Amino acid sequence: MDSNLALCAAIAYRINDSPQQRITFAEFMDMALYHPEHGYYCSDAVKIGFQGGDFFTSPNLGADFGELLAEQFFQMWEILGQPVPFSLVEMGAGQGVLALHILKYYQLHYPAFLNALEYVIVEKSPALRQEQQQRLQEFSVRWCNLEEILPNSITGCFFSNELVDALPVHQFSLEAGKLREIYVTTQADKGDEEVFSSPTMPSFVEVTGEPSTPQLAEYLDFVGINFAQSIYLDSYRSEINLAALDWLSIVADRLQRGYVLTIDYGYPASRYYNPRRSQGTLQCYYHHRFHDNPYINIGRQDITCHVDFTALERWGERCGLDKVGFTQQALFLMALGLGDRIAAISYQNQPLSELLQRRDALHQLLDSTGLGGFGVLVQSKGLGEIETSRPLKGLTFPEPT
Repeated sequence: MDSNLALCAAIAYRINDSPQQRITFAEFMDMALYHPEHGYYCSDAVKIGFQGGDFFTSPNLGADFGELLAEQFFQMWEILGQPVPFSLVEMGAGQGVLALHILKYYQLHYPAFLNALEYVIVEKSPALRQEQQQRLQEFSVRWCNLEEILPNSITGCFFSNELVDALPVHQFSLEAGKLREIYVTTQADKGDEEVFSSPTMPSFVEVTGEPSTPQLAEYLDFVGINFAQSIYLDSYRSEINLAALDWLSIVADRLQRGYVLTIDYGYPASRYYNPRRSQGTLQCYYHHRFHDNPYINIGRQDITCHVDFTALERWGERCGLDKVGFTQQALFLMALGLGDRIAAISYQNQPLSELLQRRDALHQLLDSTGLGGFGVLVQSKGLGEIETSRPLKGLTFPEPT
C-alpha cells in the first residue's frame, strides 16, 4: 500500500476507535508528522534544503549560522568555568548540517573545547538520524531520546533551531464567545467499510466540540489571554501548544546547570492571539510552497505553527528556568559577529559570483521578514551570582562604530 494511503488509513482507524469517532487536531498532526512508519519526519518524505526540499533553515545558507552559534556556546562554557564534559544537546538536528558546522568550527578554532565537549543529538526520526550519523561519522556524537537523559545530569546547553514549531498543537475556535476545540473526523457520508477498504484516500473534515482537556483554558489564563473580551469575534481560531510545555518540562528536569537556547519563529502571546490574527498561524510546507490545508499531502508535507514565546518564558520559570534574554535572530547574530563577516566579504579573494552568493545568504539571516525575525529565547538554570552577572555575547548588541 502507498505510504500516503497507509498513513491516512491509520488515521482513519484511530478516528474510528476513538470516542465519538473523532480525534483532536493535535493527535492528527502527531500522526501526520511522527507516525513511526509513515509520518513526514519518520519516513523518507522529509526533505530539507534548496534542491528538492520542502523548506530550508538557517544552516542551509552556509556555515556562518552554525559558526556564530558555536561562538556563543564556547562563551557559555567559559562562563560555567570550563566544565568537563560540557554537554551540547541539539534537539531536532535535521540533516545534521548545523552539528557539522559547529563541530568543524571547534576542530579548527577551539580544539581544547572540542575535547571537553559531549555532543548529544535528540532525534525522533529514524531517517534523519541515519542521515546525521552518516554526515557526522568523523566526530564523537551520541544519539538518544530526551527521556533517556537522566534527571539533573546535563551541565551545558540544550538548544533547538525550528523544533518547537513542529510540535503537535490543539486547535480551537470561538463560538458564541465560548472556547470550542476543533476535532478531526472522517467524511460523514462515507461508511466505515468504504473509508477503510477503498483504494481512494479517506477524507478528513473538522468538527467542533467541548475542549478535550481543561488545560486549554488554563493555558490561555496562564499567558494572559481573555477571549471573553468583545474584541474577539465568533469564528476566531488559533492554536495552543501543550506539547511545547511538556517538552520544556523534560528539558528543565534534565538540566542541572547551564542554558536552554530556543530559536524559532513566533510571537509573545499578546501578538500571537491578536484579534486580527483571526485564523491562527498554521502553515504547511510542500516543495517550497506554503498553504494552510493540513488535510492534503498527508505524510508528505511539513505542518507548523508559530511559537508562543510568552508560554515558554512563563512555563520555564515554573520549571526552575530563569529568563536570560529574548531577542530577534538578526540582532543575536550581529552581536556574535555577523556584521564583521559581511564587511569582510569585500576583501576575500573569491570569484565574484561566490561572493555575491555568500553576501545574499548572510543578508537572509538578517532579513526581519524572514529568518532574521525569528525569536531567540535564552533561559538558564543553576547559575551562581557571578555567572549570571556575565552577559551572553549574543544578547549584547554591539555599539555602533
